[in-house]
Amino acid sequence: MIRIALVDDHAMVRAGLRQFFAGHDDLCVVAEAASGREALEIVRRGEIDVMLLDVAMPGQSGVDTLAAIRARAPTLPVLILSGYAEAHYATTLLRLGASGFLSKDCDPLQLVAAVRTVCRGRKYVSPEQAERLAEELSRDDARPLHEQLSQRELQVFLHLARGETIGHLAQALSLSVKTVSTYRSRVMEKMNLASNSELTYYALKNGLIQ
Repeated sequence: MIRIALVDDHAMVRAGLRQFFAGHDDLCVVAEAASGREALEIVRRGEIDVMLLDVAMPGQSGVDTLAAIRARAPTLPVLILSGYAEAHYATTLLRLGASGFLSKDCDPLQLVAAVRTVCRGRKYVSPEQAERLAEELSRDDARPLHEQLSQRELQVFLHLARGETIGHLAQALSLSVKTVSTYRSRVMEKMNLASNSELTYYALKNGLIQ
């Protein structure tokens, strides 16, 4: 039996997924959460085999929740459910430690396959998403600049793009202000950007933030 945790701020979405998984003998929803904080509490308790995580939640974002989960439970499979289908968005989340990525409008059977796949320790993207990723990787000249960033640089970039200050970011990531400033400088250099407003524009244009 694969024990599943559902993390989505919409109760109706969780109810629908719970009912759907109940129709499969090897799948069972054993925990639910409506926020990143609640998701981390589930991780702390253990007793789950895979977590389905929505990335667009109020408060702590799915990206930050994913990073925190990876810090606490590096081997726990985390399958991302997203309203975004863009290949670069999937690439970003996979680089941050997601075990798989699915759009919320995917075929339900793909969701079952994804849960079973990531529980075997493998990565999963839908066939359509895999095709988009392959096309993107084949266009070296069109490769997004943010893919040059390290995991930590990408995390700092996403926070800054949402308008957070260096001081607040340092506190949120448990880093010194000097360290965050250094990461910001690296991000600016690698992406050839000059200001936080340019970071925000780039993130919005590429669908990395709402």
